[in-house]
Amino acid sequence: MSEMNPPTSPGTDSVARRRLNLLFSATWREGGPTAELPRLLDPLGVRCLEARSGREAARLVEQEEIHIALIDLELPMEADGDRRAAGEKVLQILRRVEPAPPVVLVRPPQPSRRESVRGLSDALRDGVFAVLDRPLGIEPMLETLRRVVRRHYSDQWPAA
Repeated sequence: MSEMNPPTSPGTDSVARRRLNLLFSATWREGGPTAELPRLLDPLGVRCLEARSGREAARLVEQEEIHIALIDLELPMEADGDRRAAGEKVLQILRRVEPAPPVVLVRPPQPSRRESVRGLSDALRDGVFAVLDRPLGIEPMLETLRRVVRRHYSDQWPAA
């Protein structure tokens, strides 16, 4: 986490002067490590937008500029109703955004190594930045988000 420091030099690009919006959807699973994201990332200038359902994620994508997305494939369509997985639909919505934000996909444990590799290949071919398997640990998640910022935002964490 020590490398996640906001830029200190004035005059860095426009990302450094505004907050990054992170859409995340894995906290609908009670007690998950994504519940810590707002507390950890807010001081770095990252605004965490939580979606507890596919419908809520779609609304946030429509209303807010999304810079990074952390999407759980098993996110339910509705928080209190339709429990069908909405992750794929949210990914489709994010692909249509201009410019499309980098997406980190969270998926359930895979039944076999072969299925894991196939799913990873398919996701990367579809433009996903990274794939994380559950159970999700906070360190791999933060490291992946750091790599997103390094690659897509010139390693510049915005000032809070």
